[in-house]
Amino acid sequence: MHRHTAQAATVLLTALAPASWGTTYVVTTRLLPPGHPLFAGLMRALPAGLLALALTRVLPHGAWWWKTGVLGVLNIGAMPLLFVAAERLPGGVAATLGAAQPLLVAGLGLGLLHDRPTAWRLTWGVLGVLGVGLVVLGPRARLDAVGVLAGLGHTAMMAAGVVLTKRWGRPAGVGPLTLAGWQLTVGGLLLLPLTLAAEGVPQRIDAGAAGGYLWLGSMGGLIAYTLWFRGIGSLPVAASAPLVLLSPLVATVIGVAQGESLSLPQTLGFALALIALLAAQLAPGVRKNTAETKENLDAEGHDDRRARGHRDGRRPGGRRGESARTPGAGAVAEAGE
Repeated sequence: MHRHTAQAATVLLTALAPASWGTTYVVTTRLLPPGHPLFAGLMRALPAGLLALALTRVLPHGAWWWKTGVLGVLNIGAMPLLFVAAERLPGGVAATLGAAQPLLVAGLGLGLLHDRPTAWRLTWGVLGVLGVGLVVLGPRARLDAVGVLAGLGHTAMMAAGVVLTKRWGRPAGVGPLTLAGWQLTVGGLLLLPLTLAAEGVPQRIDAGAAGGYLWLGSMGGLIAYTLWFRGIGSLPVAASAPLVLLSPLVATVIGVAQGESLSLPQTLGFALALIALLAAQLAPGVRKNTAETKENLDAEGHDDRRARGHRDGRRPGGRRGESARTPGAGAVAEAGE
């Protein structure tokens, strides 16, 4: 019971990361100056990464220098692609592209983690994408080629980052805050020259934009990635990856709070995506618990049969005792199961 409670708490904390990322669309379109996706990615990554380094005072060592570089490029360096998609596509279309990440994680996990995707995982992954599509796509959905490619690129790089983060884990004695700080710093340093060369600093940053950058760098950056890397290290990859479905669902809830309404297909799609997310969390535990319960029942049942034999006055060599304690009976039943 304690283990299940701890895992549920881990899932909830990990879910805060994609939930906060679901606010990226409204923050980008409502608060940030347009035409500066690289600067937005820079402000989300570098200040948060440097703050984490100042707090932890731990640097990578050995092979973790290049591993941090790879993970920083995949998890953080691809961030401007998300802002490009958010600017050039309706938020719903960009969110639908991101919802395909669990399917990409399943495919990459097969090659890198030797984790064969189950029919359960693939089915709910497809249904999750379908549910998100029902919520956010409509006849007026505008598909911009650059935006679509940016959204797919961000989704693919994040999926690779999830799988490699799970494969490599963390160095001994290094916590998720330190790992997040390393990657945010690497991603920010990568974006710094690109931003200065291609975009520069926005001419005007008002109070709303400053608040938006602060939100993206804190809750959407350092806090979110710390919780995300902690969850990836603790949860099965099949359970953590579907949590990204929360991003478009949170974006939808924000839209409803701002006065938008959902049609019947959209409501059904929202429910389907939510069910797919929950099913991905419950399925692995059910299979594992069933196997453990079966093993425990087999062992306990053997002891119970022996105890009942003594209570009924059966002797080990008696006719009734022989029937109850035939060697291998439990093994035959287990093999048949």
